[in-house]
Amino acid sequence: MANAVPPDAPVPTLAVPSEQLRHLAEELRLLLPGVRVGEARETTKEFNPETFWRRFNEAAVTVSTEATTLTVVFSRLPLPSPQETQRFCEQVHAAIKAIIAAYYSLPKDQALRTSFPTTVSGMRARKCLKSQEAVEECDPYCGLLNDIEEDNSDNHGDEEGILGCPNNRDSYWSEEDQELIIPCLALVRASKACLKKIRLSVAENGKKDQVAQLDDIVDISDEISPSVDDLALSIYPPVCHLTVRLNAAKLVSVLEKALEITKASHVTPQPEDSWIPLLINAVDHCMNRIKELTHEVEL
Repeated sequence: MANAVPPDAPVPTLAVPSEQLRHLAEELRLLLPGVRVGEARETTKEFNPETFWRRFNEAAVTVSTEATTLTVVFSRLPLPSPQETQRFCEQVHAAIKAIIAAYYSLPKDQALRTSFPTTVSGMRARKCLKSQEAVEECDPYCGLLNDIEEDNSDNHGDEEGILGCPNNRDSYWSEEDQELIIPCLALVRASKACLKKIRLSVAENGKKDQVAQLDDIVDISDEISPSVDDLALSIYPPVCHLTVRLNAAKLVSVLEKALEITKASHVTPQPEDSWIPLLINAVDHCMNRIKELTHEVEL
């Protein structure tokens, strides 16, 4: 056969799993600008809310399932092969594109643009948040975060094998790494609390005639999830403490900017609202602890 592949032809090699995950994060990040600047399309077709939400919820369930699968397979030994990793990454990428397509099926005149940054690493980071005792050990503001998150009563037992939980980390990280992971998880938890409080403030106080301010809040909020992604990826072994510190500092900068923009906007009728300074203090506390644990790192 003329088109047959020679038996000695080189077989394409796949990148190692860690590189494939970084590439996936970059691909997902490239999808964000279109969501940020775009608006759901106008349509002359009759809009069926039930159909839209059914499609959107189904897409969301698929994203959650694929993200959880990816989390679980990388939380224990043996790690997936490059071929398996490629399949998992392709499934996650397809799920994210599907939920974006569902989002854009919402007619423009049905609602204001909403914050929609959800990536697989962000979901993996939220799985990490289930390690309640690790957060409490580091974070004196844990009570504040618990008040903000009504879903903290979820069953934690099924999450014991996820990154940051005690069961498997002895096989993955040094003692120094394990200590550094604790404030990093607390910082991710604070990020989730910030997003939730900002979202609630917009939902309760947002005004349609103040679209510019709402867009500013959405744009800076969209930067939180990718920054969480970077921090979550950097605490996977082998851990580079310099990278962790830099990624944590970047996330803190984004969170503080998001809180300041929200504080200065109309969605915060009382700028002195205590939840904003308390969250800023919680974020600063986590960053200070990370600095202490990486004090020997030369920037």
